[in-house]
Parts: sequence; C-alpha cells; structure tokens
Amino acid sequence: MPWPLRLLALLLVVMLLVLQYRLWVGRGSLAEVASLERQIERQRARIAEMEERNALLRAEVESLKHGLDAIEARARRDLGMIKEGETFYQVVPAGEGE
Repeated sequence: MPWPLRLLALLLVVMLLVLQYRLWVGRGSLAEVASLERQIERQRARIAEMEERNALLRAEVESLKHGLDAIEARARRDLGMIKEGETFYQVVPAGEGE
C-alpha cells in the first residue's frame, strides 16, 4: 500500500476515534444528553406540583375574599375562636392530664 493511502487511512481512523470520543464522553455526549433529559423531567414534575399548589392557594384566596364561611372556618381552626353563645369543650385523653 502506498504511503499516501496509509496516511489517509490513519487520518480517517484518528478522525473516527475523535468523533467516537465526543459521542460517548465529550461535551454533548449521549450520557450528558440523558442526564439533562432526566433533569428536565424532574423540573417538569416539580413545576406541576407547584402549579397544583398555586391553584389550591388561589382557590383559598378567592374563598377568603368572597366567603364569610371560609373566614369563619379559618378563625375556628387556626385561632380557636368560637361564636357568641357557643360553649367550648376540650376533651383531654386519659393519661395526658396527669
């Protein structure tokens, strides 16, 4: 085989090795692309959770703005408030008060 063909074959092999390295290990490799796709999926799941939470908070804000029942329920639950004329009973399980 003449030396120009040997040189060309060697050059082609070297180029093939460089391209294979970039495909499997270098920047933009298949492993890096797969890792980025997993990160994107995690972020999409997180965004979906946050959108659901935001929708619940929006609904709660709307009910607090427009409904006295929601305000009353929140005051009873969070602040322990009772209406005038109601009697408050606290039940203590046996063994806790001793």
